[in-house]
Amino acid sequence: MNTIAKINNSFKSSIFLIISMAILLFGFKPLNHSDAEKTKNEKIKVGVFNGFGAGEISVVETIEALKIDPEIDPVEISAIEILDGKLDDLDVLIFPGGSGSKQLNNLGKQAAAIVKNEVENEGLGVIGICAGSFLLSTKPDYPSLALGDVKTIKPMHYERGLIAFNLTAEGYKIFPELKNKPLFVQYFDGPILEQLNTNNSFVEIGKYISITENLVKHTPYKTFLYHQNVGKGKIFAVSGHPESTPGMRWMIPRMVRWVSNNKMVSYPEKWIVPEYYDKEILFESENTKYEKENWWKLFSDNPKIQMEAMDNLYAVKSRPAVRWYIGMLRDSNAEVRAHAANLLAITEYSAAMNDLLFAFKNEKNEETKRKLKEAIDKLHY
Repeated sequence: MNTIAKINNSFKSSIFLIISMAILLFGFKPLNHSDAEKTKNEKIKVGVFNGFGAGEISVVETIEALKIDPEIDPVEISAIEILDGKLDDLDVLIFPGGSGSKQLNNLGKQAAAIVKNEVENEGLGVIGICAGSFLLSTKPDYPSLALGDVKTIKPMHYERGLIAFNLTAEGYKIFPELKNKPLFVQYFDGPILEQLNTNNSFVEIGKYISITENLVKHTPYKTFLYHQNVGKGKIFAVSGHPESTPGMRWMIPRMVRWVSNNKMVSYPEKWIVPEYYDKEILFESENTKYEKENWWKLFSDNPKIQMEAMDNLYAVKSRPAVRWYIGMLRDSNAEVRAHAANLLAITEYSAAMNDLLFAFKNEKNEETKRKLKEAIDKLHY
């Protein structure tokens, strides 16, 4: 062996010895879910559970809300994928609206145990939305993951619509943009929560302050939002549907940042519009009847009647109607198509983007094409 080769081998051996000694002395700590600082350009990976019991619309709208944050990479995840170890690739898991017990059934005891272990021992962040909040709760007579330090109190009747809530001092630390703002979100029979007082890290973020007659008996000053530490992980739960509420959808990616120990960032003002709602509207018998009457008017051959029905649905903030507007993009009347595009933009329904793009590409009427372009620009992330 020549002299240069001997020197090179000696140098390599020395480097190897130094690295080995460093590992022995200081140890090697791999990155895990709870690491507060992510490597440069690495996105926050969020899975939205899509198993049976997770409402299809809730999954879509949750993913759409997450897209507001360009540093979040949202994907759907199933129980099979959880069993296959896919939670290792995620920073946060979201259980969306639908049915909490059915989502738990779809997880099965095996996947449920994996979720709990990932939270408690690996630092996975978890968010529960409405049914997902039921799922995270702890109640002897309700099947759940028992991660949250809350029990649920469920009214004996179904409620849907807009409800009022407020934020605590801790809540304003996470959502400072909502200070001195009207606070309303879409509500679909979500859980009314009470703390069990077994977890010292439990923090109430918001309370129900509903003044609607049917809810006032159950909800005043009960917990509406909370977060807490669970082992190495964190959970955040909300009884309503911010992801389905124009002007409030950004609350979901903000929750993601909290449970994943990431820096809180601001979002474009066009997404932060709590003033969009200014009163409670529950879909009890009269509003439900009114909603259905206007639904049938969408099939009219009279464009004026169609657009009037669309405006009526918008006035009562009918949430199903935002999806009905999509079909109106394909109406035979150009003015109806333009009106639908405008309402989709106003209601912040970004899930209609592909429909809007297709309609724009094929639109022949110049004025309607302009309206479609305005809607696309408004909803663009």
